[in-house]
Amino acid sequence: MTSLIQTLTVAEYLNFHHAANVLGTSQSCVSARIKALEETLGILLFERRPRGVRLTEAGCRFVAEVAAGIGHLDNAVRTAGTASSGATGQIAIGLNSSIAGGSLAALRSRFRDAYPDVEQIVMEGTSAQTIALVRDGKLDLALVLEPVEAPDCHSRPLWAEPFLIAVPVAHALALADAVSWSDLATESFLISNAGGGPQLFEHVVRRMAERGHSPHVRRCDVSRDTLMHMIASSDGVTLTSDAARHTPWPGVAFRPIHDETEQARFSAIWSPNNRSPALLNLLDIAAELEKKKSFLPSSHIDFTAPILPPA
Repeated sequence: MTSLIQTLTVAEYLNFHHAANVLGTSQSCVSARIKALEETLGILLFERRPRGVRLTEAGCRFVAEVAAGIGHLDNAVRTAGTASSGATGQIAIGLNSSIAGGSLAALRSRFRDAYPDVEQIVMEGTSAQTIALVRDGKLDLALVLEPVEAPDCHSRPLWAEPFLIAVPVAHALALADAVSWSDLATESFLISNAGGGPQLFEHVVRRMAERGHSPHVRRCDVSRDTLMHMIASSDGVTLTSDAARHTPWPGVAFRPIHDETEQARFSAIWSPNNRSPALLNLLDIAAELEKKKSFLPSSHIDFTAPILPPA
């Protein structure tokens, strides 16, 4: 490589002395290396003259090819460097909540601003589905509604949102500033099997059982959009989190639950074998948002899950 760099420099200055000064070496060293290269190649690269040198025809073609090759190598090194820092590439994220607003939207937006050349691949599914894909290496990260069981993965609490009840705008509860769980005892709950539906189902059942009621819950194999249209059509009510209200749902009203003592808590789940620098960067931004109180208060978070550095 040294001989090639010296050859390119001599080709630029057409003078061994000037080239040696630029390279910080002696003229004799440059001359000897190029002569050895010519002998190895079996061609004459330069015509020596009293006041400099001139490239031969073979030398011109050789220098052009070497310059192009070194350019490609330099580009490869730069590309590898940006990829290893997480500045380019992709990150695959599994979700089970809305990306329209709230903390999740803030996290994705901040990451996009910091790393515009990293493509965010987003996939929706239940917590169990997205965590399974994390285990299989098909997703870098699952952002899930707690509680979840993933002892073989790393996890980190990120943010919390209030639970809300979504009711038809024509419903009597839509006129209330807030509702109680007892107010909902006779309501028919529609819970999607998708996204965070399994956790929401368990929460409704638990709250009703605590108050001595048998909940009326219908599980639905529908998307979030279809579920909200069903609510608007007065098919029932549903439990959701604050992120849902950032999407305009005609015919749906969202009301807080004044006797709800918990919040919908979201966590990041990732594989201990994942060394993606983009993943590390996303987790760093999540920690930064938490410190600025955009997420769950720091007193509720234990940032002790180990993160493996890039290999």
